[in-house]
Amino acid sequence: MRSLGGATRWWLAQSLRALQGELHTLGVELVIRRGPAAKVIGALARETNAGAVYWNDVAQAEPRAVAADVEVALDAIDVKSRVFADDLLVDPAELRGKEGRGPRVFTPFWKRVLALGDPPKPLPIPARLSSPPGVASLAIDELGLEPTRPDWAGGLRATWQAGERAAQERLGKFLETAVRSYAADRDRPDIDATSRMSPHLRFGEISPRQIWHAARFAAEEHPAFARGIEKFLSELGWREFSRHLLYNNPDLATRNLQASFDAFPWAQNDAALQAWQRGRTGYPIVDAGMRELWHTGSMHNRVRMVAASLLVKHLLIDWRLGEQWFWDTLVDADPGSNPASWQWVAGSGADAAPYFRVFNPVLQGEKFDSNGTYVRRWVPELARLPASLIHQPWAAKPLELAEAGVALGRSYPAPIVEHRHGRERALAAYASLRTSD
Repeated sequence: MRSLGGATRWWLAQSLRALQGELHTLGVELVIRRGPAAKVIGALARETNAGAVYWNDVAQAEPRAVAADVEVALDAIDVKSRVFADDLLVDPAELRGKEGRGPRVFTPFWKRVLALGDPPKPLPIPARLSSPPGVASLAIDELGLEPTRPDWAGGLRATWQAGERAAQERLGKFLETAVRSYAADRDRPDIDATSRMSPHLRFGEISPRQIWHAARFAAEEHPAFARGIEKFLSELGWREFSRHLLYNNPDLATRNLQASFDAFPWAQNDAALQAWQRGRTGYPIVDAGMRELWHTGSMHNRVRMVAASLLVKHLLIDWRLGEQWFWDTLVDADPGSNPASWQWVAGSGADAAPYFRVFNPVLQGEKFDSNGTYVRRWVPELARLPASLIHQPWAAKPLELAEAGVALGRSYPAPIVEHRHGRERALAAYASLRTSD
């Protein structure tokens, strides 16, 4: 499987510590071992005299191949195995067409999922568990998951709390308050209007079935929340859709879903890529997002789209380079959602954005961060500019810049590319694909 990025490695360490504490409370100890899954799990089953081994299915080709090897190893020592489907709402194999091809358009896919009815309800947490004493285990620190020299995770620690308890608390708070206005406010990065459940889902601290049933219960209790809850569940549907895409296209992170994009004239521009990574593009809404990402391991979804669009369309930099950066820096970097989203923005993916949709970062900032609150938080060198100028500081008069303490090109960069020029260049590049068909 794909190696974890730096931010997800950090999260995994926190998640394991939370799991260790929760299991200890129930009366069992977390056992960590390294090695081939079939060999390690088979040995552990013998050591503990296990009668059965249970696990949750991961609907991807490689994990399923590993699971098949584990089943063979357990069967050889007369240990039963039970596999549960808890990572997704629907098994991707159930939604394949006659030709074995999975869904490529979200709306009919989601209608099919909804038509299947509610997924099974999760079982309650057991009050008590037991395990044999003295089972050898690695310590979490021995896994080497967290950064040390340098320790760059301070912002992540200040922002996030991993684990099932934190996930449940966050979900409960969201369903009690923010979900009411979620449909209207979810695109605003200046307010806390989203669930922030994605890293918890990513690491199995909470399941989509748990979220589904909690949301349905909230809709019954608060009919006024129904619109927000339906929109929220449809976002859960996009995660599901992306995982189905990954199941049917294991090379989703490296290969264009639309083969015509193999001929796209990507630019090689290391300086522009680095400016984008560092939040120094000269477009405040993009730079705010990239700095938020570096500091917290997250970025508002609307801003992710704008930042990705700038990279692949204004700068013509290969979407795979942006996807890899997000993979390394996002705490919620998901093997399905991350590449599927990048391919959507680039136009090479399933149900993708049309080639002529090139986000204007100024208009996006003015629409979704109208007062400049989000930009001021993450680009403090622009904080003294008025809302009318904060998303386009180059439009300010010299006196206005001086009064705000902004020196364009020094304290804050000029735009890395002028929007109109970047858009025209992108449209020409996309047009070259159509003429070469």
